[in-house]
Amino acid sequence: YDIAVAHAETTLKNHFRKDYSSYHVIDYDKKTGKAIGKKTHQGAFDESAWSRGQGWALYGYTMMYRETKKKEFLKQAQQIAKYILSNPNMPADLVPYWDFDKDKIAQSDKMYPNKDLRDVSAAALYASALLELSQYTKGSEAVNYFNKAEIILKNLSKAPYLAPYGQNGGYILQHSVGALPLNSEIDVPLTYADYYYVEALVRYQRLLSGEPMIKEIAK
Repeated sequence: YDIAVAHAETTLKNHFRKDYSSYHVIDYDKKTGKAIGKKTHQGAFDESAWSRGQGWALYGYTMMYRETKKKEFLKQAQQIAKYILSNPNMPADLVPYWDFDKDKIAQSDKMYPNKDLRDVSAAALYASALLELSQYTKGSEAVNYFNKAEIILKNLSKAPYLAPYGQNGGYILQHSVGALPLNSEIDVPLTYADYYYVEALVRYQRLLSGEPMIKEIAK
């Protein structure tokens, strides 16, 4: 517990910009623990907002609030959600491009033959996290999180994101992006896209049925 909390607090301190977007990779000095570099590995460039990375942040701090009830983690999740949902580069269907800053990539950059790809795995993450965050907030804010998650789920549950039955190698969703700069897993199905999609569907169904969204595990 203490290690997880310390990790979350350190990440909160070092990973986020003033607008609550997140860096992907932080290099730390092994001796002092000081942050000495802020970079990306799968995003467009070091100062960009890699879409799935923002989803990990949203999901992670929502979960940390669930487990700790520390208000700073809830506030962080709310601010990350605001960054994602109000981002001017978010498409109308709420399935994000692989990087929110993809338009800042130079046209001549040969690493990016198609910079306009969506990342369905990021959208699935957003949906699951927003459903949970809606349970820790009140009023119009909670309704907004729930409604946005519902929009994402409805859009993921049809073409072009839902794969035709019997195709796509057995995966449910298509059109995810692993690491475009590394020319790896580009416009493909991804296991974790399906995982968070199914998790979000289960959470959604439970909420509509009046059941606890997350059921306690017997100890």
